[in-house]
Amino acid sequence: MHDFRYKGKYLYCEKVKLEDLAGRFGTPLYVYSYRTLIDHYLKLEKAFRPVKALICYSVKANSNLAILKALIAHGAGLDIVSGGELFRALKAGCPAEKIVYASVGKTDGEIEEAIRRGILFFNVESLPELANINRIAAKLNKITRVAIRINPDVEAKTHKFITTGKITNKFGIDLKNAYKILCMRNNFRHIRICGLHIHIGSQITESSPFVSAIKKVAVFILELKRKGIYLEYLNIGGGLGIVYDRETPQTAQRYASKIMPLLKKTGLKIILEPGRFIVGNAGILLTKVLYIKSTPKKKFVIVDAGMNDLIRPALYGAHHNILPLIKVPGAEKTDVVGPICESGDFLAKERRIPKVKEGMYLAVMSAGAYGFSMSSNYNSRRRAEEVMVKRNKVFVIRTRETYADLVRNEAK
Repeated sequence: MHDFRYKGKYLYCEKVKLEDLAGRFGTPLYVYSYRTLIDHYLKLEKAFRPVKALICYSVKANSNLAILKALIAHGAGLDIVSGGELFRALKAGCPAEKIVYASVGKTDGEIEEAIRRGILFFNVESLPELANINRIAAKLNKITRVAIRINPDVEAKTHKFITTGKITNKFGIDLKNAYKILCMRNNFRHIRICGLHIHIGSQITESSPFVSAIKKVAVFILELKRKGIYLEYLNIGGGLGIVYDRETPQTAQRYASKIMPLLKKTGLKIILEPGRFIVGNAGILLTKVLYIKSTPKKKFVIVDAGMNDLIRPALYGAHHNILPLIKVPGAEKTDVVGPICESGDFLAKERRIPKVKEGMYLAVMSAGAYGFSMSSNYNSRRRAEEVMVKRNKVFVIRTRETYADLVRNEAK
Protein backbone atom coordinates (compact mmCIF):
# COMPACT_ATOMS: atom_id res chain seq x y z
CA MET A 1 0.00 0.00 0.00
CA HIS A 2 2.80 2.45 0.88
CA ASP A 3 6.43 2.62 1.98
CA PHE A 4 5.99 4.25 5.40
CA ARG A 5 6.56 1.63 8.10
CA TYR A 6 8.16 1.03 11.44
CA LYS A 7 11.57 -0.63 11.61
CA GLY A 8 12.05 -1.41 15.25
CA LYS A 9 10.71 1.61 17.13
CA TYR A 10 11.38 4.17 14.37
CA LEU A 11 9.06 5.12 11.50
CA TYR A 12 10.75 5.13 8.09
CA CYS A 13 10.02 6.36 4.59
CA GLU A 14 11.61 3.76 2.35
CA LYS A 15 15.16 3.58 3.83
CA VAL A 16 15.18 6.96 5.56
CA LYS A 17 14.34 7.50 9.23
CA LEU A 18 11.62 10.16 9.47
CA GLU A 19 12.90 11.43 12.82
CA ASP A 20 16.09 12.47 11.02
CA LEU A 21 14.12 14.36 8.36
CA ALA A 22 12.10 16.25 10.98
CA GLY A 23 15.28 17.30 12.75
CA ARG A 24 17.07 18.22 9.52
CA PHE A 25 14.33 20.16 7.72
CA GLY A 26 12.04 21.24 10.54
CA THR A 27 8.27 20.96 10.66
CA PRO A 28 5.62 21.11 9.31
CA LEU A 29 7.17 18.99 6.57
CA TYR A 30 5.60 17.05 3.71
CA VAL A 31 7.45 13.83 2.88
CA TYR A 32 6.78 11.78 -0.26
CA SER A 33 7.82 8.26 -1.16
CA TYR A 34 8.94 8.03 -4.79
CA ARG A 35 8.49 4.27 -4.82
CA THR A 36 4.90 4.46 -3.57
CA LEU A 37 4.03 7.18 -6.08
CA ILE A 38 5.33 5.25 -9.09
CA ASP A 39 4.05 1.89 -7.85
CA HIS A 40 0.48 3.17 -7.68
CA TYR A 41 0.72 4.69 -11.15
CA LEU A 42 2.11 1.46 -12.61
CA LYS A 43 -0.65 -0.62 -10.99
CA LEU A 44 -3.23 1.42 -12.90
CA GLU A 45 -1.20 1.35 -16.10
CA LYS A 46 -0.94 -2.45 -15.93
CA ALA A 47 -4.61 -2.93 -15.05
CA PHE A 48 -5.78 -0.91 -18.07
CA ARG A 49 -3.11 -2.11 -20.49
CA PRO A 50 -5.61 -4.25 -22.45
CA VAL A 51 -7.33 -1.07 -23.66
CA LYS A 52 -4.08 0.92 -23.89
CA ALA A 53 -5.55 3.63 -21.67
CA LEU A 54 -3.92 7.03 -21.39
CA ILE A 55 -3.60 7.78 -17.69
CA CYS A 56 -3.77 11.54 -17.13
CA TYR A 57 -2.76 12.21 -13.53
CA SER A 58 -5.01 14.80 -11.89
CA VAL A 59 -2.70 17.73 -11.15
CA LYS A 60 -5.02 19.27 -8.56
CA ALA A 61 -4.34 16.38 -6.17
CA ASN A 62 -0.71 17.43 -5.83
CA SER A 63 0.90 19.77 -8.33
CA ASN A 64 4.55 19.75 -7.26
CA LEU A 65 6.77 19.77 -10.35
CA ALA A 66 8.91 16.89 -9.08
CA ILE A 67 5.84 14.68 -8.72
CA LEU A 68 4.59 15.65 -12.17
CA LYS A 69 8.00 15.00 -13.74
CA ALA A 70 8.28 11.58 -12.09
CA LEU A 71 4.90 10.49 -13.46
CA ILE A 72 5.47 11.98 -16.92
CA ALA A 73 8.77 10.07 -17.11
CA HIS A 74 6.77 6.84 -16.68
CA GLY A 75 4.32 7.73 -19.46
CA ALA A 76 1.58 9.67 -17.70
CA GLY A 77 -0.40 12.47 -19.24
CA LEU A 78 -1.94 15.21 -17.08
CA ASP A 79 -5.48 16.33 -16.25
CA ILE A 80 -5.55 20.08 -15.54
CA VAL A 81 -8.19 22.54 -14.35
CA SER A 82 -6.59 25.99 -14.65
CA GLY A 83 -4.13 28.15 -16.55
CA GLY A 84 -1.68 27.75 -13.68
CA GLU A 85 -1.89 23.98 -13.95
CA LEU A 86 -1.31 24.23 -17.71
CA PHE A 87 1.82 26.26 -16.95
CA ARG A 88 2.96 23.61 -14.47
CA ALA A 89 2.21 20.75 -16.87
CA LEU A 90 4.29 22.28 -19.64
CA LYS A 91 7.03 23.31 -17.21
CA ALA A 92 7.24 19.69 -16.04
CA GLY A 93 7.70 18.55 -19.63
CA CYS A 94 4.31 16.99 -20.37
CA PRO A 95 3.63 16.79 -24.11
CA ALA A 96 0.66 19.05 -24.90
CA GLU A 97 -1.05 16.21 -26.76
CA LYS A 98 -1.26 14.30 -23.44
CA ILE A 99 -3.00 17.12 -21.54
CA VAL A 100 -6.77 17.22 -21.00
CA TYR A 101 -8.37 20.37 -19.58
CA ALA A 102 -11.41 20.28 -17.26
CA SER A 103 -13.09 23.00 -15.08
CA VAL A 104 -16.54 24.58 -15.26
CA GLY A 105 -15.17 28.12 -15.39
CA LYS A 106 -12.35 28.43 -17.92
CA THR A 107 -11.53 32.06 -18.72
CA ASP A 108 -10.92 33.44 -22.22
CA GLY A 109 -7.22 33.79 -21.49
CA GLU A 110 -6.93 30.22 -20.23
CA ILE A 111 -8.80 28.84 -23.24
CA GLU A 112 -6.67 30.82 -25.70
CA GLU A 113 -3.39 29.67 -24.15
CA ALA A 114 -4.48 26.03 -24.15
CA ILE A 115 -5.52 26.23 -27.83
CA ARG A 116 -2.21 27.85 -28.74
CA ARG A 117 -0.35 25.08 -26.92
CA GLY A 118 -2.26 22.33 -28.74
CA ILE A 119 -3.66 20.32 -25.83
CA LEU A 120 -5.39 16.99 -26.52
CA PHE A 121 -8.84 18.39 -25.74
CA PHE A 122 -11.02 20.41 -23.38
CA ASN A 123 -13.63 18.70 -21.22
CA VAL A 124 -16.60 20.99 -21.88
CA GLU A 125 -19.14 21.56 -19.11
CA SER A 126 -21.86 23.66 -20.78
CA LEU A 127 -23.21 24.95 -24.11
CA PRO A 128 -22.08 28.54 -23.41
CA GLU A 129 -18.55 27.26 -22.75
CA LEU A 130 -18.60 25.30 -26.01
CA ALA A 131 -19.67 28.40 -27.92
CA ASN A 132 -16.95 30.44 -26.26
CA ILE A 133 -14.22 27.94 -27.12
CA ASN A 134 -15.45 27.96 -30.72
CA ARG A 135 -15.32 31.78 -30.78
CA ILE A 136 -11.77 31.90 -29.43
CA ALA A 137 -10.58 29.13 -31.75
CA ALA A 138 -12.05 31.06 -34.70
CA LYS A 139 -10.18 34.18 -33.62
CA LEU A 140 -6.97 32.13 -33.61
CA ASN A 141 -7.90 30.45 -36.91
CA LYS A 142 -7.57 27.05 -35.21
CA ILE A 143 -9.70 23.95 -34.88
CA THR A 144 -9.59 22.56 -31.36
CA ARG A 145 -10.91 19.33 -29.92
CA VAL A 146 -13.35 18.93 -27.06
CA ALA A 147 -15.06 16.16 -25.10
CA ILE A 148 -18.54 16.71 -23.71
CA ARG A 149 -18.64 16.13 -19.96
CA ILE A 150 -21.67 14.01 -19.19
CA ASN A 151 -23.46 14.26 -15.86
CA PRO A 152 -24.88 10.72 -15.56
CA ASP A 153 -26.94 11.50 -12.41
CA VAL A 154 -25.27 8.72 -10.40
CA GLU A 155 -24.87 8.67 -6.62
CA ALA A 156 -21.16 8.27 -5.92
CA LYS A 157 -21.48 7.17 -2.26
CA THR A 158 -18.88 9.63 -1.00
CA HIS A 159 -18.81 12.91 0.95
CA LYS A 160 -21.37 15.38 -0.39
CA PHE A 161 -18.66 17.99 -1.02
CA ILE A 162 -16.75 15.69 -3.40
CA THR A 163 -19.57 14.10 -5.37
CA THR A 164 -19.81 15.51 -8.90
CA GLY A 165 -22.05 13.15 -10.87
CA LYS A 166 -25.52 14.08 -9.57
CA ILE A 167 -27.77 16.28 -11.66
CA THR A 168 -27.87 18.78 -8.76
CA ASN A 169 -24.10 19.32 -9.02
CA LYS A 170 -22.59 22.10 -11.11
CA PHE A 171 -20.61 19.68 -13.27
CA GLY A 172 -21.36 18.30 -16.71
CA ILE A 173 -24.32 18.13 -19.08
CA ASP A 174 -27.29 15.75 -18.86
CA LEU A 175 -27.64 13.13 -21.61
CA LYS A 176 -30.64 14.77 -23.28
CA ASN A 177 -28.89 18.10 -23.73
CA ALA A 178 -25.61 16.43 -24.64
CA TYR A 179 -27.42 14.73 -27.52
CA LYS A 180 -28.83 18.08 -28.68
CA ILE A 181 -25.35 19.57 -28.65
CA LEU A 182 -23.92 16.67 -30.64
CA CYS A 183 -26.69 17.05 -33.22
CA MET A 184 -25.75 20.70 -33.72
CA ARG A 185 -21.99 20.02 -33.77
CA ASN A 186 -21.66 21.33 -37.34
CA ASN A 187 -22.64 24.78 -36.08
CA PHE A 188 -19.27 24.99 -34.32
CA ARG A 189 -16.89 25.22 -37.25
CA HIS A 190 -13.76 25.58 -35.14
CA ILE A 191 -14.47 22.70 -32.78
CA ARG A 192 -14.29 18.96 -33.24
CA ILE A 193 -16.28 17.06 -30.64
CA CYS A 194 -14.11 13.97 -30.29
CA GLY A 195 -15.28 12.31 -27.10
CA LEU A 196 -17.28 12.07 -23.90
CA HIS A 197 -16.07 12.63 -20.36
CA ILE A 198 -17.46 11.55 -17.00
CA HIS A 199 -16.22 12.12 -13.46
CA ILE A 200 -18.68 11.27 -10.70
CA GLY A 201 -16.72 12.18 -7.56
CA SER A 202 -13.73 11.48 -5.39
CA GLN A 203 -12.72 8.91 -2.74
CA ILE A 204 -15.17 6.33 -4.10
CA THR A 205 -14.43 2.90 -2.63
CA GLU A 206 -17.02 0.78 -4.48
CA SER A 207 -17.18 -0.19 -8.14
CA SER A 208 -20.97 0.03 -8.50
CA PRO A 209 -21.21 3.83 -9.04
CA PHE A 210 -18.54 3.65 -11.75
CA VAL A 211 -20.28 0.71 -13.41
CA SER A 212 -23.64 2.52 -13.37
CA ALA A 213 -22.18 5.69 -14.88
CA ILE A 214 -20.19 3.89 -17.58
CA LYS A 215 -23.19 1.72 -18.50
CA LYS A 216 -25.30 4.82 -19.08
CA VAL A 217 -22.63 6.42 -21.23
CA ALA A 218 -21.93 3.18 -23.13
CA VAL A 219 -25.60 2.93 -24.09
CA PHE A 220 -25.51 6.58 -25.14
CA ILE A 221 -22.45 5.96 -27.32
CA LEU A 222 -24.22 3.09 -29.11
CA GLU A 223 -27.26 5.28 -29.71
CA LEU A 224 -25.01 7.96 -31.18
CA LYS A 225 -23.41 5.44 -33.54
CA ARG A 226 -26.82 4.37 -34.80
CA LYS A 227 -27.51 7.99 -35.65
CA GLY A 228 -24.19 8.41 -37.44
CA ILE A 229 -22.39 10.29 -34.68
CA TYR A 230 -18.95 8.77 -34.11
CA LEU A 231 -16.52 9.62 -31.33
CA GLU A 232 -12.87 8.78 -30.66
CA TYR A 233 -12.39 9.05 -26.88
CA LEU A 234 -14.13 8.04 -23.67
CA ASN A 235 -12.62 9.72 -20.62
CA ILE A 236 -13.87 7.92 -17.49
CA GLY A 237 -12.34 10.41 -15.04
CA GLY A 238 -10.89 9.46 -11.68
CA GLY A 239 -12.29 9.14 -8.17
CA LEU A 240 -10.80 5.83 -6.99
CA GLY A 241 -10.68 5.75 -3.19
CA ILE A 242 -7.72 4.93 -0.97
CA VAL A 243 -7.21 3.65 2.57
CA TYR A 244 -7.25 6.45 5.14
CA ASP A 245 -8.41 4.37 8.09
CA ARG A 246 -10.51 1.19 7.76
CA GLU A 247 -11.75 1.59 4.20
CA THR A 248 -11.49 -1.41 1.89
CA PRO A 249 -11.26 0.21 -1.53
CA GLN A 250 -10.98 -1.80 -4.70
CA THR A 251 -7.58 -2.46 -6.21
CA ALA A 252 -6.70 -1.12 -9.64
CA GLN A 253 -6.99 -4.62 -11.08
CA ARG A 254 -10.39 -5.28 -9.52
CA TYR A 255 -11.70 -1.93 -10.71
CA ALA A 256 -10.45 -2.61 -14.23
CA SER A 257 -12.00 -6.09 -14.28
CA LYS A 258 -15.42 -4.63 -13.39
CA ILE A 259 -15.50 -2.01 -16.14
CA MET A 260 -13.22 -3.44 -18.85
CA PRO A 261 -15.99 -5.30 -20.72
CA LEU A 262 -18.01 -2.06 -20.89
CA LEU A 263 -15.03 -0.07 -22.13
CA LYS A 264 -14.13 -2.60 -24.82
CA LYS A 265 -17.69 -2.56 -26.18
CA THR A 266 -17.50 1.16 -26.84
CA GLY A 267 -14.56 0.71 -29.21
CA LEU A 268 -13.20 4.09 -28.11
CA LYS A 269 -9.80 5.16 -26.85
CA ILE A 270 -9.88 5.26 -23.05
CA ILE A 271 -8.55 7.98 -20.74
CA LEU A 272 -8.41 7.91 -16.93
CA GLU A 273 -7.85 10.90 -14.59
CA PRO A 274 -6.69 9.46 -11.24
CA GLY A 275 -5.13 11.72 -8.62
CA ARG A 276 -5.68 10.58 -5.04
CA PHE A 277 -5.18 6.90 -5.96
CA ILE A 278 -1.67 7.67 -7.19
CA VAL A 279 -0.40 10.24 -4.69
CA GLY A 280 -2.65 10.02 -1.61
CA ASN A 281 -0.74 7.36 0.30
CA ALA A 282 2.59 8.43 -1.19
CA GLY A 283 2.79 11.45 1.13
CA ILE A 284 2.65 12.27 4.85
CA LEU A 285 2.82 15.44 6.93
CA LEU A 286 5.31 15.61 9.80
CA THR A 287 4.50 17.86 12.73
CA LYS A 288 6.00 18.60 16.15
CA VAL A 289 4.17 18.45 19.47
CA LEU A 290 4.38 21.92 21.00
CA TYR A 291 2.25 21.54 24.12
CA ILE A 292 0.07 19.06 25.97
CA LYS A 293 -2.97 20.82 27.40
CA SER A 294 -5.44 19.25 29.83
CA THR A 295 -8.85 20.71 30.64
CA PRO A 296 -11.60 19.39 32.93
CA LYS A 297 -13.28 17.74 29.95
CA LYS A 298 -10.57 16.74 27.47
CA LYS A 299 -6.92 16.64 26.53
CA PHE A 300 -5.32 18.49 23.64
CA VAL A 301 -2.11 17.71 21.80
CA ILE A 302 -1.11 21.04 20.24
CA VAL A 303 1.14 20.68 17.19
CA ASP A 304 2.86 23.08 14.79
CA ALA A 305 0.84 21.97 11.73
CA GLY A 306 -2.61 23.45 11.28
CA MET A 307 -5.56 23.70 8.96
CA ASN A 308 -3.54 25.96 6.68
CA ASP A 309 -1.16 23.01 6.10
CA LEU A 310 -3.80 20.26 5.85
CA ILE A 311 -7.40 21.48 5.59
CA ARG A 312 -9.11 18.14 4.89
CA PRO A 313 -10.08 17.34 8.52
CA ALA A 314 -11.59 20.83 9.00
CA LEU A 315 -13.21 20.93 5.56
CA TYR A 316 -14.54 17.38 5.21
CA GLY A 317 -14.18 15.91 8.68
CA ALA A 318 -11.61 13.69 6.97
CA HIS A 319 -9.77 10.98 8.91
CA HIS A 320 -5.98 10.77 8.79
CA ASN A 321 -4.17 8.24 10.94
CA ILE A 322 -1.62 9.87 13.24
CA LEU A 323 1.52 7.98 14.27
CA PRO A 324 4.51 8.95 16.44
CA LEU A 325 7.86 8.84 14.66
CA ILE A 326 9.18 6.88 17.64
CA LYS A 327 6.93 4.20 19.12
CA VAL A 328 5.77 4.93 22.66
CA PRO A 329 3.70 2.74 24.99
CA GLY A 330 0.13 3.42 26.00
CA ALA A 331 -2.65 5.38 24.33
CA GLU A 332 -5.18 8.01 25.33
CA LYS A 333 -8.11 9.86 23.82
CA THR A 334 -7.20 13.36 22.71
CA ASP A 335 -7.79 16.13 20.19
CA VAL A 336 -4.80 16.85 17.96
CA VAL A 337 -5.05 20.55 17.16
CA GLY A 338 -2.99 23.20 15.40
CA PRO A 339 -1.96 26.79 16.15
CA ILE A 340 -4.52 28.51 13.90
CA CYS A 341 -6.99 30.90 15.55
CA GLU A 342 -10.05 28.89 14.51
CA SER A 343 -12.04 26.32 16.48
CA GLY A 344 -12.10 24.25 13.29
CA ASP A 345 -8.32 23.92 13.34
CA PHE A 346 -7.82 20.25 14.15
CA LEU A 347 -6.14 17.21 12.66
CA ALA A 348 -8.04 14.69 14.78
CA LYS A 349 -10.84 14.78 17.35
CA GLU A 350 -11.62 12.31 20.13
CA ARG A 351 -8.85 10.06 18.78
CA ARG A 352 -6.94 7.42 20.72
CA ILE A 353 -3.27 8.03 19.96
CA PRO A 354 -0.06 7.02 21.75
CA LYS A 355 0.86 9.00 24.88
CA VAL A 356 3.18 11.52 23.28
CA LYS A 357 5.19 14.22 25.03
CA GLU A 358 6.12 17.78 24.17
CA GLY A 359 8.92 17.92 21.61
CA MET A 360 8.01 14.60 19.96
CA TYR A 361 7.16 14.34 16.26
CA LEU A 362 4.02 12.91 14.68
CA ALA A 363 3.23 11.71 11.17
CA VAL A 364 -0.16 12.58 9.69
CA MET A 365 -0.63 9.74 7.24
CA SER A 366 -2.19 9.62 3.76
CA ALA A 367 -1.59 13.35 3.20
CA GLY A 368 -0.16 13.21 -0.32
CA ALA A 369 -3.39 14.24 -2.06
CA TYR A 370 -5.14 17.54 -1.37
CA GLY A 371 -2.60 18.30 1.34
CA PHE A 372 -0.04 20.83 0.19
CA SER A 373 -2.10 21.63 -2.91
CA MET A 374 -4.91 23.00 -0.69
CA SER A 375 -2.60 24.68 1.83
CA SER A 376 -2.58 28.44 2.42
CA ASN A 377 -0.86 31.30 4.20
CA TYR A 378 -3.75 31.85 6.61
CA ASN A 379 -2.61 33.56 9.83
CA SER A 380 0.45 34.64 7.79
CA ARG A 381 1.96 31.20 8.19
CA ARG A 382 4.65 30.05 5.83
CA ARG A 383 3.74 27.03 3.74
CA ALA A 384 5.60 23.80 4.49
CA GLU A 385 8.74 22.41 2.93
CA GLU A 386 8.37 19.31 0.73
CA VAL A 387 10.90 16.51 0.29
CA MET A 388 10.95 13.36 -1.83
CA VAL A 389 12.59 10.15 -0.61
CA LYS A 390 13.97 7.71 -3.16
CA ARG A 391 15.37 4.65 -1.40
CA ASN A 392 18.04 6.15 0.90
CA LYS A 393 18.27 9.57 -0.79
CA VAL A 394 16.35 12.73 0.08
CA PHE A 395 15.54 15.53 -2.37
CA VAL A 396 14.10 18.91 -1.45
CA ILE A 397 11.30 19.49 -3.97
CA ARG A 398 10.01 22.72 -2.43
CA THR A 399 11.84 24.93 0.05
CA ARG A 400 9.99 26.39 3.01
CA GLU A 401 8.64 29.87 2.37
CA THR A 402 10.32 32.81 4.05
CA TYR A 403 8.55 35.66 5.79
CA ALA A 404 9.61 37.86 2.88
CA ASP A 405 7.67 35.51 0.57
CA LEU A 406 4.50 36.36 2.49
CA VAL A 407 4.60 40.02 1.47
CA ARG A 408 6.52 39.76 -1.81
CA ASN A 409 3.61 40.92 -3.98
CA GLU A 410 2.11 43.46 -1.60
CA ALA A 411 2.38 47.23 -1.81
CA LYS A 412 4.13 49.04 1.05
